[in-house]
This record gives sequence, structure tokens and C-alpha cells, in this order.
Amino acid sequence: MKLVIISHTEHYQKSDGSIVGWGPTVTEINHLTAIFDDIVHLGMLYAGEPPASALPYTSSKIKFVNIPVVGGTGLKNKLKIITAAPKTMQLVNRYVSASDYFQLRTPTGIGVYLIPYLTWFTRTPGWYKYAGNWKQTSAPLGYAFQRWFLKKQSRKVTINGAWNDQPQHCETFENPCLTKADLAFGKAIMSTKRMVNPINFCYVGRLETPKGVGRIIEAVTALKSEDKAKLGTIHLVGDGAERKDFETQAALSGVNFKFHGFLSRHSVVEIYKVCHGFLMPTTASEGFPKVLAEAMNFGCVPIVSNISSIGQYIKTDETGFVLLDINTDALSALITDFANLPANDYLRLVSNGQDVVKRFTFAYYNDHIKQAILN
Repeated sequence: MKLVIISHTEHYQKSDGSIVGWGPTVTEINHLTAIFDDIVHLGMLYAGEPPASALPYTSSKIKFVNIPVVGGTGLKNKLKIITAAPKTMQLVNRYVSASDYFQLRTPTGIGVYLIPYLTWFTRTPGWYKYAGNWKQTSAPLGYAFQRWFLKKQSRKVTINGAWNDQPQHCETFENPCLTKADLAFGKAIMSTKRMVNPINFCYVGRLETPKGVGRIIEAVTALKSEDKAKLGTIHLVGDGAERKDFETQAALSGVNFKFHGFLSRHSVVEIYKVCHGFLMPTTASEGFPKVLAEAMNFGCVPIVSNISSIGQYIKTDETGFVLLDINTDALSALITDFANLPANDYLRLVSNGQDVVKRFTFAYYNDHIKQAILN
């Protein structure tokens, strides 16, 4: 079987001519070769040096084809989505018509016209992957349109979370991020990991206000001195335009913050190994961030917002802690409670989280595709 994937995933060409792309997406596609004989990925090729998080495709079964780079804020960038549409649609038509299945990854700028185009003008079987917040109440116009159109589909749509009012063709799907080897490695780490001072926390993602990075710094700064003394290092992995401002704020917190920038997945795992908690007090539009499952697999208990489907997996005092109110005081209180958590309660939370983690493996994901999409 041949699969064509269409996305806005960022790719880069290295000095040796090889192509690398956004690590989580590339890894997911690498594992799809267990189902499909050939995979063509229509994605976007950017200029410049690739970030450390970029990875190569690992199989000759996968072919990358670049489509016009579009996206971003401002009228000029929005217009480019339209002016580049003919070229993008030409490539989509060429490869989809020669495939057995297609997958369009949404929401994305190009999804505004590709969802209608694929719905009305192609007979090739396929499905749409909606990776955002399916229940977002104030979605941008383009995202809201895509979600509305996907609700009217006859083809399958995979979404984050399970909802009472979701249409029958919309399938609840977890986004994969873990291998069987990861599970075994995580189990080995957790066999010796204990809740002892100093307590380390981490965050992995974009360094920006909506994701809650500033809120983390403010909450830690507001802790009492005796609680600060129990903390070791707060590791922040990722980058963004606000990083320098966050570094300035963190320097005044009275706790050691370490800004790592973008890291390879191996390096991120090394951080998970030494951390006890994962902080994500986000107000951004989320589906279910893969990093939560990754962190839990390596013994990091999540302290998170109840955004989208997150609260369906993370339950307070069962598999983590969910903020009832997304503010500095509420986060400070949970950090304090966690820093004083008995060792046995920490191990209980970590153990309970493993039932969640197993649903985010590539093997589980592939089996789900075979049952729900290819049947």
C-alpha cells in the first residue's frame, strides 16, 4: 500500500544534502512503514540550519516532496497561502491520485482549501488528522472553518479526546511518541527513581506566554524560602522570541532555572531522568501534548492545565495534578504540595500513569490505524 501525507511540517536540508524534519512528526512517519510499503510526505522545506530536534527519515520507503512554504502572521503571509495554492494543489493531485490512501494533517493554513479539495475532487480513500483542540471555543477563523468542515465529512477524522457530541466518523486517537524500547527504558529508570530532595522540574515546548512559561517562573518566584530550598533545577527545553525576557525573570526567582534551547530527543530524555515533575500550565490551544506522555514514561509527574483532552488522561492525585484555576497562586500551591509529597505517593502517581503512557506507543497507534482506518 502507498500512503501520501500532506502537512506543513518544517524540513531542512543539511550540508550533506540529506533532509531532516520536525522530530516528532518524522518519527511517527518512520513507524508507519510497518503498515505501508511506500510513503510520500508532502511538506515544507525551509532555509537555514535545522534545529537539534530535527531528525532524518530512517527508511528508503519514505520520499519527501517539498511544497511551497507558507504560513505565519500578517496579511502578506496570509495572502501567500492563496497565491501558492495552485502549485500545492498540483502536487497534491499528482501524488494523491497515485496513492492508495492519503492523510492530511490539520489544522494548517493550507487546510482551508485542501480539506474541501480532497473532499470534493478525489476518490482516493484517506483520513484527516486534527491535532489541535477539538473543543476550542474561540478558535481562529481558519481553524474553526476546518473543524466545521471536518465534522461534515464522510471520511474518517482522528481527533484528540473523547467527546459526547463527536460525530460518528470522528475517531479518538492518541498521538504516538514512544517505542517499546522507551517503555522498557522508562521502567528501568523508575525502578531506582525516588522522591528525594532536591526536587527537579522540567518543561518542554515553545518558550512563550500562552504555554505558561512566564507563569512557571512567577509561581516559583512566589514560593516561600523554605519551599524554594527543596527545589533543585527547573529545566526549560525549547526556544522562542520571549526567551531572553524569561531568562531575566528567572534570574531573580531565587531558584536555579536552566534554559537549554532546542535539544535532541536523547538529551531531553536525560533531563526527564533527573526530574520528578513536569510543568505545563498552558492556556494555549492544545490537543494532548506528546511531551506529557514522554515525561510520564520517565517518571515525571505532570502538573498541568485542564485544556482540551488533557484532563481526560491526567487526574488529580491519580496520574498527576490538574490546575483548577490557571494562575500563579494555584500553580505555586501545587508545586509546594508536590515538593512535600511523601515518597510512596510519588511512586503511586508514577505507577498509575503507566496505563496512560501505553496508549501513546507507536505500536498502539499503528494497530488503531489498521482497525479504524484501513478496515
